[in-house]
Amino acid sequence: MLHNNHKIALLLLIFLLLPLLSGCWDSKEIDKRANILAIGIDEAKTKEQKHEDEIAHFKNKLPISNEKMIKLTAQIAVPGRIPLGPEQGGGGPTNPVLVIPVVGHTIDDALVNLQQEVSNPLFLGHLRIIVLNEKVARKGTQQINDFLRRNPQIRRTANLVVSKEHASSYMKVNPKLERIPSLYLADMIDNLSGLGKFPPSFIGLFWTHLSSKGQDAYLPYLSIKGKDNIQLNGLALFKGERMAGKTSPLEIGDFMSVIGIYKGGYGAFSMVPGTDTVVMIGTKTRRSRIKVYLKKGKPHVLIRVRYECEIDEKQSQKVYIANSGMVKKIEKEFSGSVEESIKSFIKKTQSKESDIFGFGEYFRAKLPKYWKGRVRTKENWEKIFKNDLTFNVKVDTHLNRVGMKAK
Repeated sequence: MLHNNHKIALLLLIFLLLPLLSGCWDSKEIDKRANILAIGIDEAKTKEQKHEDEIAHFKNKLPISNEKMIKLTAQIAVPGRIPLGPEQGGGGPTNPVLVIPVVGHTIDDALVNLQQEVSNPLFLGHLRIIVLNEKVARKGTQQINDFLRRNPQIRRTANLVVSKEHASSYMKVNPKLERIPSLYLADMIDNLSGLGKFPPSFIGLFWTHLSSKGQDAYLPYLSIKGKDNIQLNGLALFKGERMAGKTSPLEIGDFMSVIGIYKGGYGAFSMVPGTDTVVMIGTKTRRSRIKVYLKKGKPHVLIRVRYECEIDEKQSQKVYIANSGMVKKIEKEFSGSVEESIKSFIKKTQSKESDIFGFGEYFRAKLPKYWKGRVRTKENWEKIFKNDLTFNVKVDTHLNRVGMKAK
């Protein structure tokens, strides 16, 4: 017979273990959810707005914003069709995703309308990419960001991009290198960052830049080439919540040089001094140093960039570039052309009042008295960045190799 104290201890132990047995009380099988993999957001056309049903509200009964309605195109995984290995032969339908367009006044409103067309509950935990049409991005992303930041299912590592074409087109594209379009788009952005073609870019970082007092945000700018090919076509520059402009693809390299992304992934032509030929110089690594100070009472930035490069290709075989003197001339020529390109790019961002470099954060950290006395807000810094900021750029290039065939 157990003593009363032992019985009480045993009962307490049982009660303490009971919560451990309920760990899966709210579990749901993955094929019982409508897993949204990608979302495209466009402005809804007038004829599309007329098809909105009375699901989240009665028409003309609520003081809903007069802003133009959005068209949300969702790419939903079809249970049992997501490939887990090599493609297998056989008949029957093989499309792994279902694409459904809906309209709404907000993203949440559109998702409520979408749920009426899908039997399983919508789930955003596997959302990999969100595509914003350029028109939507230029009008502002505040409403979109508000919903995404409040939703606990949204991963901060998801990708947010801006598209030249309708965002719905990206939900229907069928790339040959990947059977799931949304995974191809997301992996494309991630792999380009790994190759040194693009700086780190994910939705959490975008929100960090939006919240920063001394830095503006940027996003990848995509365009469709041909039928199913997608091209990284530059940077989308933001001023606050609104897209303010875009860059060329080559200017992505200038941006990465200024902020000091180590791995180089871009190549550029450079003239061989004293000749009429050019060489292709590939950037292997880069480093940058940024120093900020006040010059005659106004903010000034000194940017030093060092490249480690190689000559990847020579246009003419008649030019001899193996001697150190010619290599030094090419290094100087390349440094000068890059300096001018970076200066032009910074002036371009100044005209848009978009400090994507984060120069303001340097002044806020290094010169707090100046910031607290003269700047204080992000809006003030954007004006100062455009009108008062001056800068110097110094580029140093070192050519490690000229190739096995120098002549």
